[in-house]
Amino acid sequence: MLVFFTYTSNLLKPRTPTPLRPLPSILFYNFTSQKLMSQSTSIPKKQQRVRDHGYDNYMEVEKKTRKVLKFQSLILSQPNQTLPISRFDSLARRLGLGFKQNEAGAYLLKFPHVFEIYEHPVQRILYCRLTRKALLQIDRKKEALNAQIPDAVTRLRKLLMMSNTGRLRLEHVRIARKEFGLPDDFEYSVILNHPQFFRLFDATETRNKYIEIVERDPKLAVCAIGTVREREYREKGFDAEDIRFSFIVNFPPGFKIGKYYRIAVWKWQRVPYWSPYEDVSGYDLRSIEAQKRMEKRAVATIHELLSLTVEKKITLERIAHFRMAMNLPKKLKDFLLQHQGIFYVSTRGNYGKLHTVFLREAYRKGELIEPNDLYLARRKLGELVLISPRKAKVDKELVSFKRDREGDEVERVRRDYVENDFEDFGVEGKVGQDGEGKDGSDSDLVSDIECHYTDEDEDFDETMDQKKDACGTE
Repeated sequence: MLVFFTYTSNLLKPRTPTPLRPLPSILFYNFTSQKLMSQSTSIPKKQQRVRDHGYDNYMEVEKKTRKVLKFQSLILSQPNQTLPISRFDSLARRLGLGFKQNEAGAYLLKFPHVFEIYEHPVQRILYCRLTRKALLQIDRKKEALNAQIPDAVTRLRKLLMMSNTGRLRLEHVRIARKEFGLPDDFEYSVILNHPQFFRLFDATETRNKYIEIVERDPKLAVCAIGTVREREYREKGFDAEDIRFSFIVNFPPGFKIGKYYRIAVWKWQRVPYWSPYEDVSGYDLRSIEAQKRMEKRAVATIHELLSLTVEKKITLERIAHFRMAMNLPKKLKDFLLQHQGIFYVSTRGNYGKLHTVFLREAYRKGELIEPNDLYLARRKLGELVLISPRKAKVDKELVSFKRDREGDEVERVRRDYVENDFEDFGVEGKVGQDGEGKDGSDSDLVSDIECHYTDEDEDFDETMDQKKDACGTE
């Protein structure tokens, strides 16, 4: 009875609601992350940039070279190609190179293989001029630039064919002329000298000069990535459907690639797109499929733009000049960071003001895989900048050491020759027994005597002996 009473009293007691226990954070994270990632397999719009030190170091070297090239252009612009040291401070501040007072002259001393400082014979002040090595490399660069003018004509034709209207502003091409291997006077040497390809005219509305292509050549409407796909298909035997619209993707070291990101990249590689040389003005671009094709077409356009450059790199700001003419997106930096396996954006070498875009597939270990003559000439000019001032001092020491070594070699050969003569005449043993000739003085004396002792001297000795005998008999 007591047990029944306690059981019923417990049933009649009001129960307090038991608090809900939260799920483990790990299970909640796995569930939500898998659910969010499974909703879409597209490439994320915003990604964190992963640094690649190989390209950043390349830009740091180029930063040093760029300063030296500005000083070189200053010296070459002078009538006698010489400039007093006192003027470098004012000119450096005018160019905005970031030098303080009296720092520009000291900066020249760091590059003795490029700049030669001497005292003027009349004015008795310090002047600066370029060394013979630097002038030789500049001449080689000019020769390589003039030799590849036919290739520069082809690059400019393809660049104009990628624009929507077949024309580009002359000023935009002038700003990027070094990247595309165009000479400084390309307006005359390239455009006006080839009227069958280009037309130069002034716009009535904006008063800007424009370059227009005369006729589109279907043979030039072949992208560089298309040639790479054909080579991969023929050599490695890949499936044609897999590589038909694919790009070469090499992610930087440290880039995290998840399972769903890999699937998104695989699906993006199979999305078809229109060629950068194709006119898309007649297509309806409002559908989602058309937007995907246009997005991938923008990747192909930037890829082709980088392939047309000499060093397979160009600044982001110069790509932005062609944005309207080539249907490129507005936020170019975010767009390129979305495809870090194809492009690399470096902020080094320009004091953080400019961004340099590299084509990843064209480089390996900081070197261009397929170099050209103009690229090699520019690198040779940069190698003189990288040689330290100690190397110049070591070169002088090596020259003096070489002369001393040559003198020692001559002395050793002469000594060996004399010792061999001693062995032939049997003098070496005698000198050794007497304890003389250790310092080489006696041996030289004996060698001189032996060298001047001839057959005439022997006849003279015989006649003298005969005279002595005759005197003795008398």
